[in-house]
Amino acid sequence: MAPGYIPRTMKPTLNASPLHEKTRFRVQIKHAVAIGPGKADVLQSVAETGSLAEAGRRLGMSYQRVWSLVAAMNADFIEPLVLKQRGGVAGGGAQLTPTGERVLLVYRAIERDAERAISKRLPQLLSLIRPETDAET
Repeated sequence: MAPGYIPRTMKPTLNASPLHEKTRFRVQIKHAVAIGPGKADVLQSVAETGSLAEAGRRLGMSYQRVWSLVAAMNADFIEPLVLKQRGGVAGGGAQLTPTGERVLLVYRAIERDAERAISKRLPQLLSLIRPETDAET
């Protein structure tokens, strides 16, 4: 696997597949994770709902957690990925910028490419892992 891609075992993403239940990918650049499954799910939920609060509800995250992930992404990339508008008479909202849309598309393509590569060898690895017993569950 290419440097920077770190498979992780975590909960499935919004577009979960059986392989997602076993592997997750983060693209790590420099000292911080630039984009990973949680941030990609936030971008996708914001794009679909137009709201940070609704994205948080959908993902089981607090508004503060969603806001902090968006703030981190907006700071880490060359341009903001999400534009936010405060509530009020006109109502609030959030939307992806063109750069945010591109980041989400590229990240999801990386996930698909990595899934294809791993699916060739993962069954071999899984066959070497001891099965769970009733005492372990």
